[in-house]
Amino acid sequence: MSLLSAGLDDYLHSILPPRDEVLARMEADAACRGIPIVGPAVGRLLAQVTRLAGARRVFELGSAIGYSTIWLARAVGPDGRVFYTDGSEENAAEARENLSRAGVAERVTVLVGDALTALDGTDGEFDLIFNDVDKEGYPDVLRRALPRLRVGGLLVTDNVLWGGALRLPPCEDDAETAAIREFNRLCYANPDLETTIVPLRDGVSVARRIR
Repeated sequence: MSLLSAGLDDYLHSILPPRDEVLARMEADAACRGIPIVGPAVGRLLAQVTRLAGARRVFELGSAIGYSTIWLARAVGPDGRVFYTDGSEENAAEARENLSRAGVAERVTVLVGDALTALDGTDGEFDLIFNDVDKEGYPDVLRRALPRLRVGGLLVTDNVLWGGALRLPPCEDDAETAAIREFNRLCYANPDLETTIVPLRDGVSVARRIR
């Protein structure tokens, strides 16, 4: 899903460099099977902010078949580490194959189960946390992920504009929309965060921990 008009979205994708065979195959497969992935425009954004932050230790909350994981793992470099999480062993098995084909399997720790439970059970600080879990969990992600970021680290979150459902004036929200709305409010209100929402695809927020 993209919030950009069809012409603008087509233009943006027309100027993106071609992806390699692994990512291109995953994009086609995800479109065919209805698997939600961030897509190439957001993938490039993830890789770029990872490199700009000098991130070497990344935790991904909700990884599915590993599409975004590949972008992150390539960006952290050979000495970096990305922690993949998904509740489905089937997704994790498919992701392992994709990561291997992409040549980044040795940089990724695959964790199967609840993403936030996996975060709680993993020691140390992180340079970047990417949040793409079930939307009702977004406010809880902020509470539990922020203390795990180093100062200067980034919390990057997908789907923060939720298909345009957050337009003003607000209507009666379902649980997912209400949770995303609350997450965005909390991010901007938090004095420890510097937050910007990028209206790319379905909305991506980049929040830097400043203290």
